[in-house]
Amino acid sequence: MVADSGVEGTDTAQIHAGLLARAGSYVALTKPRIIELLLITTVPTMFVAAHRVPSFRLMALTVVGGALAAGGANAMNMVYDRDIDALMERTKNRPLVTGAISPLSATVFAVALEVAAFVVLWTTVNHLAAVLALAATAFYLGVYTMWLKRTSSQNIVIGGAAGAVPVLVGWSAVTGHLNVAPFLLFGIIFLWTPPHFWALAVRYKEDYSNANVPMLPSVATLATVTRQIIGYILAVWALSVALAPAAHLNLVYVGVAAVLGGAFFWYAIALLRDPTPRRAMKLFGFSITYLTVLFVTMGVDAVVHVH
Repeated sequence: MVADSGVEGTDTAQIHAGLLARAGSYVALTKPRIIELLLITTVPTMFVAAHRVPSFRLMALTVVGGALAAGGANAMNMVYDRDIDALMERTKNRPLVTGAISPLSATVFAVALEVAAFVVLWTTVNHLAAVLALAATAFYLGVYTMWLKRTSSQNIVIGGAAGAVPVLVGWSAVTGHLNVAPFLLFGIIFLWTPPHFWALAVRYKEDYSNANVPMLPSVATLATVTRQIIGYILAVWALSVALAPAAHLNLVYVGVAAVLGGAFFWYAIALLRDPTPRRAMKLFGFSITYLTVLFVTMGVDAVVHVH
């Protein structure tokens, strides 16, 4: 009896461990770290659109809908890219490469997330937010994943537009419409994406070469990549300051945006002077800090400043 209980306990523990591992694999399909970055931009955008703290219910539903949409898109991206993921050191342990999840199961999971996202946003937020989220998924899969990623060195430039759509979703969730300010926010993220991603790709350029993916750092010299990075950073810097009058933000935001842009530019100049993967990763790390601090600042500014 005691021995049987021990075996049953072991079996139960193994079952639980297996279920947790499988659940973890499904979570990995959604690329949680990317979703986190998208939400960091969505919520402050809602503050700017409302110029106050929106209702918790609206924020929660918008975040849930946005996370489901992004997660579904990321999962479908892994389904389509499983062949090249197997060739890249950075992605060789993804669930579809290791066989932890089958392509069919991952596809069903991705479609279910997209349907859930659309239903949540359409029925509880508004129709514009739902359509924008769906459009971002379609663009990410159709334009970036299935077309540009494997054919153009400008893949992340154009395809990165999908990652900028969440700010439009957040703005429309609050106001029900779009104007100049949300498109400037869209532009900031659109222009920020190439320097952010290219800095990371410098480290993994051999991966992209092995997989025959023409990511810019794998097909151009680091000097060429860095010059393009500097150009995009200058554009982001200018657009971030131009946002202030359009979104009715005050001088505190302008000052922070100016300093952050200067720091971002400095990191890029440092990469130009010291063209190494280590320096590129420092730029990549700061790019995340830049976007986070910029959006948190504008969100706080919109709420605490009396206009």
